[in-house]
Amino acid sequence: MKYRVTFGLWMALATTGVWSQTPVEVAEWVEEKSPSAPAYSTDQLIPVEMPPHVTLKVGIDPATLAVGATDSVVRYVVVMHNATGSVNVAYEGIRCTTGEVKTYARVNAAGKWVNNEEAPWKDMTSNLPSRHAYAIAKQGACDGRTAGKRDDIIRALKRRQVARD
Repeated sequence: MKYRVTFGLWMALATTGVWSQTPVEVAEWVEEKSPSAPAYSTDQLIPVEMPPHVTLKVGIDPATLAVGATDSVVRYVVVMHNATGSVNVAYEGIRCTTGEVKTYARVNAAGKWVNNEEAPWKDMTSNLPSRHAYAIAKQGACDGRTAGKRDDIIRALKRRQVARD
């Protein structure tokens, strides 16, 4: 029955002219001008669940999380603690539609942001040190190929945190 309805709907659209020869214009994606790296705090980090073989502890400062109004890029500050005790902080963006991540800035040893003006978009699933971005996307930043809403992303990440505790 499902196939008959689908086929019937297709026939109706095709014969009524809803699918006409007029091409549909799709706007080219344009990235918003990225705001400067925001101030962040390590007091309220939401932990990101990493695979068991990864010793890196990763968290997002929820106060820094934002979703671009026109480009749908999920931007956030991520704080990473490794097993030796050193800390890395980055301001990143995830483009859910393409499965890519970009690092806009990093905190240097002096605690100052250093912008990466020419940062390229990189595939989140490649073998780069950005596996945390893939985890963030899967745990709430992206709903398939669509960026989530800010509050929904925070809720999803926190829900995973409560489930682990």
